[in-house]
Amino acid sequence: MAATETPICDFGRPAVDFDLFGVDNRRHSLADIRGPKGTLVMFICNHCPYVRRIIQPLVQDVHRLMAEGIGAIAIMPNDTDAYPDDSFEMMRHHAIEWGFGFPYVIDEQQTVARAYGAVCTPDFFGYNADLSLQYRGRFDDGTGGRDGSGQHELLAAMRRIAETGEGPREQVPSMGCSIKWRSAA
Repeated sequence: MAATETPICDFGRPAVDFDLFGVDNRRHSLADIRGPKGTLVMFICNHCPYVRRIIQPLVQDVHRLMAEGIGAIAIMPNDTDAYPDDSFEMMRHHAIEWGFGFPYVIDEQQTVARAYGAVCTPDFFGYNADLSLQYRGRFDDGTGGRDGSGQHELLAAMRRIAETGEGPREQVPSMGCSIKWRSAA
């Protein structure tokens, strides 16, 4: 499987609004999840080995960030017809299994993923309190496993954004599975 890397951070790019249905049977918008100190928009899925490697420490870090005033949402952008492991029911199971305490929503039309410029799972977009993009990097340095022992670059970046309003100028792109786009009919 070939890995896809995210582009470099487009500092200052505004967050894109959305209205997506979640595994909690509610609709979620950017205004609903926006945090007073920042907002984290994550594009993830259930089947990707890159996401599966980090899911436990990611959920733990997101819980920490939410307690510190950062809002968060996970968006599943993949074609569920071609990838049934990413189906809505599997998303619900995944969220329960890993103890998501944040919305997990489906982007069925893939319009939100396209609007954000998401290219892979995982793909992280870290915004300051003004919804200005400050982080587009990886979760960690890859030295840890599921135990979360690696250097958590996303956690450090989001904490810096919450404190200063600015993300680190040096960022390493996230790497993951390409988004599974629906074929044009």
